[in-house]
Amino acid sequence: MLLLLAPSKCMAKIIAFNKPFGTLCQFSGEGNTLAKYIDIANIYPAGRLDKDSEGLVILTDDGKLQNQISSPKFNKSKIYVVQVDGEITNEAVQQLSKGITLNDGSTRPAKAKIIAQPEWLWPRVPPIRQRKNIPTSWLQLSISEGRNRQVRRMTAHVGFPTLRLIRTQVGEWQLNNLKLGSYVVL
Repeated sequence: MLLLLAPSKCMAKIIAFNKPFGTLCQFSGEGNTLAKYIDIANIYPAGRLDKDSEGLVILTDDGKLQNQISSPKFNKSKIYVVQVDGEITNEAVQQLSKGITLNDGSTRPAKAKIIAQPEWLWPRVPPIRQRKNIPTSWLQLSISEGRNRQVRRMTAHVGFPTLRLIRTQVGEWQLNNLKLGSYVVL
């Protein structure tokens, strides 16, 4: 009689990907998907970035780890660099820092600060809309939730709609110098 043993559970695969604007955070379906950039089987995004957002996406083959990364109950911080319409005020930053009541409930307090446009920033294709008489400004925002389009809804709520959104960190994983459209197996 031949006895087959189940393979022991290996360490989880963890992939960091720098998602371009316009890419869907899924492997199947119509349009520009993760399959265009990543050729590793049986991995899934741990949390999502909407089509209009850019930056760090963590993928894994471990469902338990995927849940620990994406579920708000595990309190993993996610850090974003956000370009907003208008010159953001200290009052708006304070509102973001206290938490905001959205139509699906109150957000947890965010860590928010005004920053200069990052030097490492790549050009966005297509570029954001520019208005002659309205400047833009940048902030760094750290949240520990992951509601649908949460950062965009938060900045709009305080009067400064998001024009560009780039996630730079998820928990302990950082975007660092990962080129746009590239991934690295960690």
